[in-house]
Amino acid sequence: MLHPTLNPKISMQTTHTILLVRPYSFRRNEQTALDNYFQARQTKTNKLEELALAEFDNFVLSLKTAGVQVIVIQDEGLYDTPDSIFPNNTITFHQNKVILYPMYAPNRRNERRLNYVGKLNKLGYRFEKMIDYTPYEDTDQFLEGSGSIVFDRVNKIAYCSISQRADPALFNLFCEQQGYQPISFHAMQTIAGELYPIYHSNVMMSIGSKFCVICLESIVSPEERVILQHKLLETGKEIIEISADQMAHFAGNILEVKNKAGDPLICLSEQAFEAFTKEQRKRLQFHGDLVTSPLYTIEKYGGGSARCMMAEVFGSQQQHG
Repeated sequence: MLHPTLNPKISMQTTHTILLVRPYSFRRNEQTALDNYFQARQTKTNKLEELALAEFDNFVLSLKTAGVQVIVIQDEGLYDTPDSIFPNNTITFHQNKVILYPMYAPNRRNERRLNYVGKLNKLGYRFEKMIDYTPYEDTDQFLEGSGSIVFDRVNKIAYCSISQRADPALFNLFCEQQGYQPISFHAMQTIAGELYPIYHSNVMMSIGSKFCVICLESIVSPEERVILQHKLLETGKEIIEISADQMAHFAGNILEVKNKAGDPLICLSEQAFEAFTKEQRKRLQFHGDLVTSPLYTIEKYGGGSARCMMAEVFGSQQQHG
């Protein structure tokens, strides 16, 4: 039985408790595909949902086998929520609070109706306050959770690649109100010979306790690149640089977590694992055991990978009795 105990004074980069949402009707979201160039055009197949569910269930098993505490919320299909499998964009959990975010795609706003906090409350989790930025949707200002923001929780630094899903003014306001130093930049990807903003920061960079995987070549401004590198080195992060091609295979969309014993783990898809070189894998493994899982269908049609699927639950320390 779980007995959560709130301990807001401890600032941690990683957690051993992860919330996942099992999808009801996974598909290529036509609304997010407008600016998510990682999504492929959906082909006609009756097995898409079946394949995505099999990948999801296998991912859950991989995490549990590695010793991660996993909370699975089942999407019951009451709303149009094709991207509910990616809960980290709509909500983030912190030591003593929950934050809700304004979403670019109208159908992604339906995901808030899945009532993550209420379901966590039933499991004994408690948070002192909820902070709601969703009214900014009315002024077309968006900031999509830990998709748009890559948190260095220990050093209270927030990294953000500006796009139509990450409004710069709102990002700066968020950082001011939540006590983070803002580091913003412009990461781009080449599509048919043209440069376009990368839709989410967390596909091109990942912050761990002592490392950062990042696609520096995607940052077009040399000045922004230098500022970002300096801040990463200043905070003691080993920079593991990936190429644009590796980023396209979701090598940047990874997440450090820990098991219940406190051992560090790095979660990534099988595709991301294969994209890393042997030397890069060795450097990653220095920071934690690699937990891999095949997510090809989810990646191809959802445009997100392992990190996008995981909402980190902070704020409660589990004790087993």
